[in-house]
Amino acid sequence: MGAGDDESLDGEAFAGLIEPLGPFEPHPSVAVAVSGGSDSRALALLAAPWAARRGGTAAALVVDHGLHEDSSGVASRTLEWLAARGIEGIRLNWEGPKPKTGVQAAAREARYRLLGDWCARNRVLHLMTAHHRDDQAETALLRLAAGSGLDGLAAMPPVQETFWGRILRPLLPVSRSRLQATLESLGEGWIEDPANADPAFARARLRGSAGVLAREGLTPARLAATANRVAAAREVLEGETAALLARCVSVHPAGYAVADREALAAAPLDLSRRALERILGCVGGRRYAPRRARLAPLLDDLRGDGVMRTRTLAGCAIAPSGETILFVREAGAIRERIPVVSGGETFWDGRFRISFARIPAGRNALHLRALGTAGWRAVRGTLEGAPAMPRDARRALPAVHDDEGVLEVPHLLWRRTPPEKGKPVVASVAFAPARPLAATEFAVV
Repeated sequence: MGAGDDESLDGEAFAGLIEPLGPFEPHPSVAVAVSGGSDSRALALLAAPWAARRGGTAAALVVDHGLHEDSSGVASRTLEWLAARGIEGIRLNWEGPKPKTGVQAAAREARYRLLGDWCARNRVLHLMTAHHRDDQAETALLRLAAGSGLDGLAAMPPVQETFWGRILRPLLPVSRSRLQATLESLGEGWIEDPANADPAFARARLRGSAGVLAREGLTPARLAATANRVAAAREVLEGETAALLARCVSVHPAGYAVADREALAAAPLDLSRRALERILGCVGGRRYAPRRARLAPLLDDLRGDGVMRTRTLAGCAIAPSGETILFVREAGAIRERIPVVSGGETFWDGRFRISFARIPAGRNALHLRALGTAGWRAVRGTLEGAPAMPRDARRALPAVHDDEGVLEVPHLLWRRTPPEKGKPVVASVAFAPARPLAATEFAVV
C-alpha cells in the first residue's frame, strides 16, 4: 500500500483530479456509471456535489446486464441507495439474448453502448467511469500477457473522445483501497460483484495473485506508472498518424475513403501501419483494428515496388487505382437489418447515425439495410442528378426497404415514390463511424 492509500478523498481532492480533464461548460451536466461496487459508489458521491457546486447536475446510470439471478435486485438496490442520497438514478437494461462465450467482453460492449446512447439522447457531454489505479495495472498486465504492442500497454486513457462526447476516468491515479476508505469515512457500504472473485475470469485470477506480483516489484502503482509512460509515447505517435492522414486521405460523407498511395507508403513503417488501421476502422465501422498478422500482407503490398492487388480486409474492399487507393465498405459483409422506428434514431453498421421522420400509422413495415447489388440494379436506371461515387460504395449505402423493395436511398437522393406522395422516411443521415479517421483516441493529461 502506497503513501496516502488509506486516506479518504474529499471534495477538494476530487476537484484536483477532475478539473484537469476539462474543459467543462459553465453548468456541466455529467453522467456517472454506477454498478453498486465501492469504486463507482465513491465516484457518485464525489461527482454529484462537484457538479452541484458548479451549478450543474449529475445523473447516475445503472446498467442491468441480466447475467445472473440477482442482476435486477442489485440494480434496484443501487438505485434505492442513490435516491436516498439525493442522486438521480437511471436504469438501463441490456435486453435480448446473451452470448455463451466472451461474456465479459460482450457485457462491456453492451454497457458502453447503453451509456453512450443515453448520453447522446440527453445531450450529456461527459460520462465518468470509476476505473482506478488497480484497474489500470490489471489492464496493463492483461495486455502484456496477450502480446499487445505499445497501444495496448498504454492501458486506459483518462479522457476518451466519442461521437457523443467524452468518457472521463478521474480516478485512474487513485487506489481501490483509498476509494473504500472514502466510503468508510462516510459510513457507506457497497455491493461486491461475485464475478470479481470468480477464477473463471482473468482479472479475478490476477487479483488473487496480487501479493506474489507485488513481492516481485509488480505493484499496482509501478504498473500504472509504466502504463502512463507508454501512454505518453502512444500519444505522440497518434498525433503523427493524424497528421499523416490529414495529408494523404480524404473521406466521403457516403462512407468511403481515398488515399494517396505514395504518401502513405513513404511514411515510417509504424505510421503507415497505424494509418491503414485507422482507415480500415473508419470505413469498415469497426472499433478494433485487424490483427497485425492479417494486416501485414496489405502493408507489404503498399510499401512494395510491385502492383498492388485488390483485396478485402476488416470488412473493407481495397482497390488501387493509379496513384490512389480506394477503401469502401464491403457490401457483402453487411448483415445489419433493423426496423425503422417512427421518429427514432439508430446507429447503423457502425458507420451511420440515422434519424427517421414521423411515419403515418398503417404504413407497411419498413426496415433499413444495405442497398446491395440487387438494390443498385433496381435504382440505377432511374437515377437523375445523383452524386457521383464509386459503384462499390453505392452498394454499401444504407437504404430503406419495404415489401416492394427499395423505397429510399438518401445518399443518392433517390425515392421510389414522388415527393408529393409522401415525405422522406430518413430525416437525416451522417457518416459518424465508431472509429473516426483521425479523432483523438488517447490523451494524456
